Amino acid sequence: MSGHSKWATTKHKKAVIDARRGKMFAKLIKNIEVAARTGGGDPDGNPTLYDAMQKAKKSSVPNDNIDRAVKRGSGADAGGADYQTITYEGYGPNGVALLIECLTDNRNRAATEVRTAMTRNGGTMADPGSVAYLFTRKGVIIVPKGELTEDELLLAVLDAGAEEVNDLGESFEVVSEAGDLIAVRTALRDAGIDYDSADPTFLPSMSVQLDADAAKKVFRLVEALEDSDEVQNVYANFDVSDEVMAEVG
Repeated sequence: MSGHSKWATTKHKKAVIDARRGKMFAKLIKNIEVAARTGGGDPDGNPTLYDAMQKAKKSSVPNDNIDRAVKRGSGADAGGADYQTITYEGYGPNGVALLIECLTDNRNRAATEVRTAMTRNGGTMADPGSVAYLFTRKGVIIVPKGELTEDELLLAVLDAGAEEVNDLGESFEVVSEAGDLIAVRTALRDAGIDYDSADPTFLPSMSVQLDADAAKKVFRLVEALEDSDEVQNVYANFDVSDEVMAEVG
């Protein structure tokens, strides 16, 4: 999945500085609100909230926005929405499987926006369960390289439950079971190793290799889905080589 991971990492970097910044901020704020509502407003006692705040700070979300989201979610301030997680399944061009995770306070609006993005960009909706079996819930932590070596990173995380470490170029990707995510990121903190994000995610058990033409179509569909304020995450089982990434730009 190196090509897919590099694509996601590159896309994340661009999102911080391009016109989609406002949308990304809104999604990070929503994550914080939900984490605070679920586990309380103290990040020291709520690891999910800590990681949501950490990710927002790394993405340059202003501290005032973060603090207000924590207060809304924890009930200290009024105005928090009752968000629900809904996952839709579908297929993109070339039979690429898609899991579309929404965080919404309006199920009908979320369903309409997902369906519209899919049908306009060569995707089709699928029945529940027809795609989900192709993915496994995992924990993924992105660690910037800096002076860090792969051996140093492995030493810090293996005993905590990390399954593999992948080199993404400018950063490392640490993969674990979803249930070991907090233990692994705690081991990183204890070792004094900084990380950019620590998220539960879905990784595919098999992937579809894409050429440049198919990659453009799939990227267009994923970006259309991510443009929706209702969509929080899009998981897909495609892979692209470095050569195709370079060709697509």
